[in-house]
Amino acid sequence: MAEKWKHTALLVIDMQNDFILDDGLLRVDGGKDIVPNVFKAVQVARQRGILVIWVVREHDPLGRDVELFRRHLYSTGIVGPTSKGSKGAELVDGLVMKEGDYKLVKTRFSAFFATHLHSFLQDAGIMDLIIVGVQTPNCVRQTVFDAVALNYKSVTVIDDATAAATPEVHAANIFDMKKIAVVTPTLQEWCETDA
Repeated sequence: MAEKWKHTALLVIDMQNDFILDDGLLRVDGGKDIVPNVFKAVQVARQRGILVIWVVREHDPLGRDVELFRRHLYSTGIVGPTSKGSKGAELVDGLVMKEGDYKLVKTRFSAFFATHLHSFLQDAGIMDLIIVGVQTPNCVRQTVFDAVALNYKSVTVIDDATAAATPEVHAANIFDMKKIAVVTPTLQEWCETDA
């Protein structure tokens, strides 16, 4: 089976405490509900021999590498969202990076923006991407649109392993991504697929 999936990578986006937990500084309301599905997607990916890439935000504790609209969250004496080394920057309980996985740190919405992700994937022979995580209109969508622009052969977003602040926002963004040939199966559909 590994041969069949050797050109595929699973990108797990921002499944960190600050985005998922009830007291997370940037909590995504639908985030907690998808944790079991993200866990299962990672498990299935590993069984298939798919490269698992943990895409995480880690910011300078002083906020010097944060978007301008978020800099106020990093004032003196306050640990801002996903500050490097903070509890908020850690993966949510149940999700664990294992040997053979890869960690990519980003400071913007897209996993491709100002990172080495594209060259890393090219070097690894990756042509197909599967994406899970939060949040659908921001980091998921920006990464997906960049992947399409970079001509990845196929881009898949697992519908019920991604989430947004509301189901309506999530559905609207899934609708938009379908319009640019992104495949959006449920987790069960993806687990049952051969392609």
